[in-house]
Amino acid sequence: MTIIREARGPVMGRTGRTAGLAACAVAATLAACGPAVVREAGEPEIKIGLITKTESNPFFVTMRQGAQAMATAQSATLMTAAGKYYGDNATQVTAIEKMVAAGVKGILITPNDATAIVPSIKKARDAGVLVIALDTPTRPQNATDALLATDNFKAGELIGLYAKAMMGDRPARIATLDATPGSSSSRLRHAGFLKGFGITEGDRSIVCSRNTYGDRTMGRIEMRHCLRENPGINVVYTVNEPTAFGAHAALKAMGLEKGVLLVSVDGGCVGVQAVEIGQIAATAQQYPLKMAELGVQAVVEYAESGARASGYTDTGVRLITDKPVPGIESRNTLFGRRHCWD
Repeated sequence: MTIIREARGPVMGRTGRTAGLAACAVAATLAACGPAVVREAGEPEIKIGLITKTESNPFFVTMRQGAQAMATAQSATLMTAAGKYYGDNATQVTAIEKMVAAGVKGILITPNDATAIVPSIKKARDAGVLVIALDTPTRPQNATDALLATDNFKAGELIGLYAKAMMGDRPARIATLDATPGSSSSRLRHAGFLKGFGITEGDRSIVCSRNTYGDRTMGRIEMRHCLRENPGINVVYTVNEPTAFGAHAALKAMGLEKGVLLVSVDGGCVGVQAVEIGQIAATAQQYPLKMAELGVQAVVEYAESGARASGYTDTGVRLITDKPVPGIESRNTLFGRRHCWD
């Protein structure tokens, strides 16, 4: 059963939108967004839908919190739903249908299956709903009105470049731990990592590739399988930090964690701490709060003026490590802590 959660912002006499909203559109935190927008009692309610891949991943928890805070600031109502697990397209389809029936003006979605979700998105758009992808593009990308996301290819490329530089002339035996075949962000990060490392799919240095559904437990299980088949693994790429934590647990259980270079993508506060203490060598930090805030603002703008957001907005990515290498731009964990999310 799909769970749709609805949380309302305050409904008050409207004083009107100000230039502060435009300034807020490029802000990374709500602190820069100025006073809340208020509405007259008779003014139509603005409903916004947010559908994430799962409920438990800190990345999506932060996204939901940011969307709710911005919806409240804009006196809008936020409805939320999530897949039951990575790759769960059916629950997201049902959520779209229920949100459209409830009268949302826009839906923000992180697709679990970038291709399978497209027909449902088309139905929503045909019904006049603005649909914006967050974090993960659909296939094709123009199936949504707009995309607000990390450059996932660049995120993978950054940690690939870093891993290659750290390995130097040592032969690499690489394990890649991805999310799901249907995830476009997973494919982009994987492809970026390969390019950054200077190899192509099928290269002999890739000794194990597994899908983990972006999950910590699956990361541990699949890393353990990889190590049993290839005990000489010395580089591990993970699609996100929950997977990285699972991989590190498997490495540590076998006493191998000190001899393996582990790189990842996310830049959450726990992930940055893992970089600081040496569990993860480097992570590519992304900014889910910014995605959510800009998405909510775009729906409010559409509801009030009819202007539809379009195209791709890069919400930024930075390499975080305390062991920088020449020629690769990076920031240390002090910067990472200042810009991380729980």
